[in-house]
Amino acid sequence: MHVEVRGLNKHFGNFHAVKDVSFEITKGHLIGLLGPSGGGKTSILRMLAGLETPDAGEIVFHGQVVNNLPPQERGIGFVFQNYALFKHMTVFDNIAFGLKVKKANKSFIRDRVMELVELTGLKGFEKRYPQQLSGGQRQRVAFARALAPEPQLLLLDEPFAAIDAKIRQELRSWLRELIERVGITSIFVTHDQDEAIEVADEIMIINQGRLEQKGTPWDIYKEPKTTFVATFIGESTLIENAAELKGFKPAEGSQPTKALIRPEYIEVGDREEFSVASATEKGIVKHLQFRGSEWLVEVEVNGHKLVTYRSLEKETLQVGQEIAVLVHRAYLFNDERSWIQENSLKEDPMPVYI
Repeated sequence: MHVEVRGLNKHFGNFHAVKDVSFEITKGHLIGLLGPSGGGKTSILRMLAGLETPDAGEIVFHGQVVNNLPPQERGIGFVFQNYALFKHMTVFDNIAFGLKVKKANKSFIRDRVMELVELTGLKGFEKRYPQQLSGGQRQRVAFARALAPEPQLLLLDEPFAAIDAKIRQELRSWLRELIERVGITSIFVTHDQDEAIEVADEIMIINQGRLEQKGTPWDIYKEPKTTFVATFIGESTLIENAAELKGFKPAEGSQPTKALIRPEYIEVGDREEFSVASATEKGIVKHLQFRGSEWLVEVEVNGHKLVTYRSLEKETLQVGQEIAVLVHRAYLFNDERSWIQENSLKEDPMPVYI
């Protein structure tokens, strides 16, 4: 299903929950609605499902405006974060529920349910009740039940929120594979950026009711369009005045230029490790955290705390140690635009006179 949303708005009393949101979703894509709690993600999802009515704007499925269509006529499947399974029904009957409501014939129901039992890895659990299943198995039943009526759009509201971390990681990969096999257009809400980055074809960043940016995880990480997106995605440090960084010049004009620095854009170590020592800053190691495959290093430079990574193969740093810090590049922002700037001293080191 191709989805288009035009100028969507929603109020709850005096609270403006969704503000002029517009976007399109290509058929078969898996989209992550990502943002802080209370930003409007679930409100958008519920309006797509027909569980809430927009105050303004249009929701278009395959060229048809569906604002006035009830949920059961929109061709959607909905997966809730708390599973919402019927406790008195077996796995088989939970999955079959939507088909029975549609009065499908018994042989079709049996074949469809067993197909989904196989697809979702629930074979052998058909006669069990929800309370006899693990959290991950219950969520698989919820997915199967949503897919049973063969919807054209699958909506998922924080589908892994109630599951422990290890199982959640396994279900992410499983969901990605399932959606690819079924080929259904899907939208899921999450506030976990790792989850969105790992699972989604595209991410929509929602903040304070507005769509900040839509794009692939890599594009959003690499080229954030707003300061909020840049600070929300990934680990980073925001410096109010880019001129405080050696090798970085603010834009001309009266607009203040801010700098956002990703961990992978920073290199730390002894001054002798750098071929362009003139581009480095002096820093003090404030904190070290072992990450299994690397060290996370927090270093203070000119009153700013920067975060970066250091290979285990290099000499181990010590808290309190004075080190050299090279900022290779940074995202620079003002109220008008954003851009990436390389450290100019690294590219054009100070001349050496003999």
